[in-house]
Amino acid sequence: MGPLSREAWAQRLGAFRASPSAFLTGAEGEDLGRDLLSDLRSEKLSEQTKVSLLTLSLEYSDKLWPDAPAAEAAATSLLDTLVLLPSRPSALRRLLLLAATTALVSGGALGRTSGASCRLLPLLLGLASGRDLGRSFGTASEQRHLQATACECLRELECCKPGLLASALGMLRSLQGQMGPIQPVSLLLALVLHNTLVVRSRSGAGLQGRLVAEDSSTGSCPWDWTMAEEWDVHLKPQAPSWPTAGGEERGFPVLEPSPEDTRELKAAVAQLLDTSYLLTPVSQAQLLWLLGWALRGLRGQPPVLFKPQLVRLLGTAQLTLLHSVLSLKAAFGEALFTAQDEVLLLRRLTLVAQHPALPSPTHLFYLHCILSFPENCPLGPEGEEAAPLLLGPQLCRGLMPSLLHDPMVLLARLHLLLLCADDEEEEKGQLQGPQWFLQELLAGLQQRAALDGGPRALATLCFQASYLVTSCLTRRPTVQTSLIHGLAQLYRARPSLAPHFVDLLDQVNPELREPLREMLLQEVVARPGKNEALCWHLQMLAKVAEGAAQSATLTFLQAAAVHCTDWGLQQALLRACRALLRTGGGDGLADLLQKLARQLENADGRDHARLYYVLLSHLSSSKLGMALGPSLAAPALASSLMTENQGFASALMVQETSAPIQLSVGPQKAKGPLPVLHLQVQALGAPVYSLELRFRVEGQLYEPLEAVRIPCLRPGQPAHPLYLPLQPRCPAPAHLHVRALYSTPAGLTCHAHLPALPVTFADLFLPFPELPKGSELPFFDELWNSCLPKGVESRVWCPLGPQGLEALVSQHLEPFVVVAQPPTTYLVAVRLPPASMLLLRLEKAQVDGVPVALRTDDWAVLPLVGDYLRGLAAH
Repeated sequence: MGPLSREAWAQRLGAFRASPSAFLTGAEGEDLGRDLLSDLRSEKLSEQTKVSLLTLSLEYSDKLWPDAPAAEAAATSLLDTLVLLPSRPSALRRLLLLAATTALVSGGALGRTSGASCRLLPLLLGLASGRDLGRSFGTASEQRHLQATACECLRELECCKPGLLASALGMLRSLQGQMGPIQPVSLLLALVLHNTLVVRSRSGAGLQGRLVAEDSSTGSCPWDWTMAEEWDVHLKPQAPSWPTAGGEERGFPVLEPSPEDTRELKAAVAQLLDTSYLLTPVSQAQLLWLLGWALRGLRGQPPVLFKPQLVRLLGTAQLTLLHSVLSLKAAFGEALFTAQDEVLLLRRLTLVAQHPALPSPTHLFYLHCILSFPENCPLGPEGEEAAPLLLGPQLCRGLMPSLLHDPMVLLARLHLLLLCADDEEEEKGQLQGPQWFLQELLAGLQQRAALDGGPRALATLCFQASYLVTSCLTRRPTVQTSLIHGLAQLYRARPSLAPHFVDLLDQVNPELREPLREMLLQEVVARPGKNEALCWHLQMLAKVAEGAAQSATLTFLQAAAVHCTDWGLQQALLRACRALLRTGGGDGLADLLQKLARQLENADGRDHARLYYVLLSHLSSSKLGMALGPSLAAPALASSLMTENQGFASALMVQETSAPIQLSVGPQKAKGPLPVLHLQVQALGAPVYSLELRFRVEGQLYEPLEAVRIPCLRPGQPAHPLYLPLQPRCPAPAHLHVRALYSTPAGLTCHAHLPALPVTFADLFLPFPELPKGSELPFFDELWNSCLPKGVESRVWCPLGPQGLEALVSQHLEPFVVVAQPPTTYLVAVRLPPASMLLLRLEKAQVDGVPVALRTDDWAVLPLVGDYLRGLAAH
C-alpha cells in the first residue's frame, strides 16, 4: 500500500489523539508506527505533514514503540531518514534527532549493545562540537540550530544515564570559547560536570584529568558505559532546592581532587558563571543549582566564585533567580553571604512582598521565602518553625494581614504574624501590638463567617485562620480565650457551620479542645430545640456531649425528640444519645431511650433506641465505653449479650454502600405550571426494596424537594420513570445531590450517594397557555412591550451549524414558538419560574447563524440565555 494522503493522515492522527489507547487496540493501531516511519521518506507528503508525524512520535513515543526492540528499530529508521534528507534547509533534521533520542530513551533501548545508540551518540557529539559532517546534515545556516538541538539531546541522554558523557568533559569544555549557542552548551557542560562529581565521589576516584582531556578520535568510543551502568546514582531533581548543612550526611558529593583538577574545575566553573548572564532566567537558575552542587562537593574550597554573581543577582526581579540566590544561601551560608548581604536580602523580600499590585502567586512566593528564609546563624533546634531573627517589628508591621487580601495571602501573612508574635512579649500599655491586631483580625473573620447565607469560602477561611492561631500561639492564654469566645458567638449566629466546628475539634491540641468543647456544649443546650438549626445542634451535640452537664444535655434531647419527625433528625438524635451512652448515661438517658423505642415512627430508629437501652441496662460504664468506642478490636467482654453485639449492631446500623442503582435524566417535556424533571432509575445487581431517593440542592436556589419512593426495583426490568417537580426560587441551573435509602434482600438497611444530576437552564423552560387562533402576534407584541423599561433587551448571535434554522427551532424551541413564519422568522415566548419570562425574535437567518433579539424582565438570566443560544448548534 502506498503512502497515505495528507487528509488521510490528518484524520488518522486526529482519531489517535482523541483516544490513543483505544486507537492502538483497534484495527489500524498495529500499523501506525510502521506507517509513520515509512511515510516520513515519501516525497508525496509535504514537509508540514511530516512535521505533524514527528511531533506525534515525540509526544507518544512510549505508545508507538513500547519495548526495546521496537524502539531500536524506530530509532534506526529515523536515523536512516535523517541521512537521506536532501542538502537544502529543512525543519525535519532537528525533529528527527529529537525523535530518535526520545525513542531510545522511552523504549529502554539505550545501551552499549544498541546499534542505534552507537550511531546516534557520535552523531550528536559531532553536531554539538560544530564539526562538518557533510551536506546531508544541513547547510551552514542550519548548523547553529542543529548544534543547539544536539546539546539538548545529549543533555537528555546524560540525565537518563548519569556519567555517560564523563569522558567527553574536556571536549565539552572546549566548546565554551567557540562561536555557537551558549545556553545549550553551558547547561550540558554543567550537568555533565555535576553528574561526574557525584559518580566519582561515590566511587572514591578523582577527576583524573577529564577536564583537560582531548576530544576522542572518530574511531574511538568517548562514552563511559561502565560508569553509566554500574553506578545507579539517585540524583535529586534538577530544580533549585534549599539544602541545609551537613554535606556528607545529606548525600552531597564530597571529593578531594588533585591540585591540577581543582584548578581546572574552578576555571571551568568561573567560565560558566561569567557567561551565565546571557542565559534565560530559568536556565540561569538551573545552572547555578548545578554549579552550587559541584562546588559544595569540593572539600575545603570556599564558594568565592559565586561572589561576583551576587552583585548582579541580589537586585534581580526574576523569581527563579531570586530562588536560586536563596538556594545558594541555604547551601553555603556565611561562607558566601555576609551579615550585610543577609539584611539586604531579607529587607528586599519584605518590601517587595508589600507591593499592592503583586499577583497572588507572586505574593505567596515572597511570603514563603520570608517564612523559610535560610539564616546564617539560626537559633533553636533544626526544623523548628520560627520567624527570621532579623525580621523586626518595623519590617513585620508592613506585612500585617488584612481582610481585603486573597485568602491564601491572608493565611500566609497571618502565619508570619503568629511566628513574630510568638517571639515577642506584649509591651505594657501597647494599644495596637500584634496581639491586639490578631484579635481584631479574628473578630473580623468571624463576623464575615457569621453572615447568614454567606459564601462557604469565608467560613472555611475563618476556621483555617483559627487553626493556625491554635497551633502557633500555644503560650498565649489571652488570645486563646478570646478565640474560644469568638467561635462560640460564631456558632450561636450560624449553627450550620457545625461540620467545621467538628473538624476543628478533631485537629486542635487538647489545651484548646476541652474549653472549646465545654463552651460549644453550653451554646447547644441553651438553644431551643425546634427551629431549623436542630439538625446542626444534634450533630454538634454528638461531638461534645461527653463528661459533665448530663442533666442539661438530657433536657435538651428530651425537648428535641418531639421535633425529630424525619429519618435524618432521628438518626442525629440517636448519635447524640450514643455519645452520652459512652460516658455512662444515667436514669434520664434510660427514660429517653425507652421513650424513643416506643414513639419513633421509623422502625430502624426504634431498633437503635431499643439496642442502646439494652446495652445501658446490662453493661457497666467501662464496658459501655469499650463496646461503643471507635475500635473494632475491643477485648472480649464477660457479658453473654456482648459476644453477639457486634454482628447484631451491624445488622441494625444503616450501612453506607456503593450505589446499587443507576439514576439518569430522561427527555424533558415542557408543560404544566411547574418544571418537572423526568428521571429514569434501574437496579444494577440485586433487587432493591423500599427505595427512597432524597434530593438536595446547595444554596437557596430551589425550594426543598420531596423524596421519591419506589416499593421494589429489580434488575433486568425496563427503566422505571420518575417525575420530580422543581420549584425554583430563581431561574438558574443547578446540580441535584441524590442519596438513596433502601433495604437489601438480606434485610439490611443501607444508604448510598449517587452521582449529582444536572438541571440545565433549558430544563426550567415552560410554555405560555395555548392561545386562540389569530391572537398569537398581538399577544407576543404585548409581552414584548411589557418587558421595558423595567426589563432588559439584548442581541445574541446564534450559530446554526449544518441543520439550519428550521431544524434548530423544531428540535429545541418548538413548544415555545408563538408565531412561526418558516423558514425565516420565529417568535418565541418562554415562561421562567417562578415569575419571569424570556422572549426571542429569530429573523433573517444567514448561512452560519441567525441574529436573535431578546427581551426579559429578569436581567440576571442574560448570561444564561447567551450561553444557551450559543450552544444550541452543538447539540
